[in-house]
Amino acid sequence: MALAIYLDNSATTPLCESAKKKIAYMLDECWANPSSIHHLGVIAKDELDKARKIIAEKISAREDEIFFTSGGTESNNIAIFGAAEKLSRRGKKIITSSSEHPSVENAMKALENKGFEVIRLPVGENGSINIQDLIAQIDEKTILISVMLVNNELGSINPVELIKKAVMMKKSPALIHCDAVQGFGKLPIKVQKLGVDLMSISSHKIHGPKGAGALFVRKGVQINSPVYGGGQEKGLRSGTEAMPAICGFAAAAEEITEIEKNLERTTWLRNEFVENLQKIDGVVINSGKEALPYIVNFSVLGIPSQPMINYLSEREIYVSGGSACAKGHRSTTLLNAGLSNERIDSAIRVSLSRFNTKEELDILRENICCALKNLRKV
Repeated sequence: MALAIYLDNSATTPLCESAKKKIAYMLDECWANPSSIHHLGVIAKDELDKARKIIAEKISAREDEIFFTSGGTESNNIAIFGAAEKLSRRGKKIITSSSEHPSVENAMKALENKGFEVIRLPVGENGSINIQDLIAQIDEKTILISVMLVNNELGSINPVELIKKAVMMKKSPALIHCDAVQGFGKLPIKVQKLGVDLMSISSHKIHGPKGAGALFVRKGVQINSPVYGGGQEKGLRSGTEAMPAICGFAAAAEEITEIEKNLERTTWLRNEFVENLQKIDGVVINSGKEALPYIVNFSVLGIPSQPMINYLSEREIYVSGGSACAKGHRSTTLLNAGLSNERIDSAIRVSLSRFNTKEELDILRENICCALKNLRKV
């Protein structure tokens, strides 16, 4: 095989050229502290402001609603703990889903240990919540609702845009937080239309560098800061900004254009791939038809995930067994979606970027067929 085939983009993405160039520039020429008031500091501050403007434009937010962080995990933690602590006098009830990313689920467990009540909404076979279940749980003591936009294992899309209506209908004080890490850059996102108060996004899922992310905080919303320091990011996330990572993040975000066109193309790719996969004896598709087409989860019954991943990896085809943050553990997302242990233990996640091709997916399918013959003999 001439070139490696990378199909694990939900875990991380390769760095795009514009991000590489921007990072090099920030390291070599624009390395000053943006808080410094001399000429070099002012130039760095201009770059920080440009980056904030780019990220804000990509989600139709105001520039002063964007706060830079180290990534999705930190954004989720700042949002969840900051909101819970700020509103704790109004209530102690929090609602989330049973299939959130570990950075949300583990934050919820920590809040439970502090006396908060956490309601985990069930998910259906497609991996998404039922809005009626949410409505039934919201009350005047509910202070926070945290539901991801796109599930990182199944690609399920949650009805986040309906949550605000539910909150208003129940006259609840709840803030709405959304982990949009897997949806950013793949779905058209406008924060006002989505109706969220807090939203997390990450750089390394969109061909930017690791170590950068952002938290959207709607104008007028106040949450507590977990970090005390020099007051950077308006005091919400103190500490000298990681300028190479932040500006590389913005450079990668600037490349995100024609989202609808990319979505249409990826949907076609996904449908072709799934149709061909289903012709293979023993293959079961776990992702729903309405899932984000960039993520396809399927099981090759009779062959555990790890041997299949190893077989493909030896042939320079890189896929995942599920979330990169749940290594070594049976997927709670797939368990909560009602999948059998056999399907969970043999699950494979293929996650695409806008750069993947039909030819790559055809090669993957051919190698899965070969793996079936060879691994079943073993």
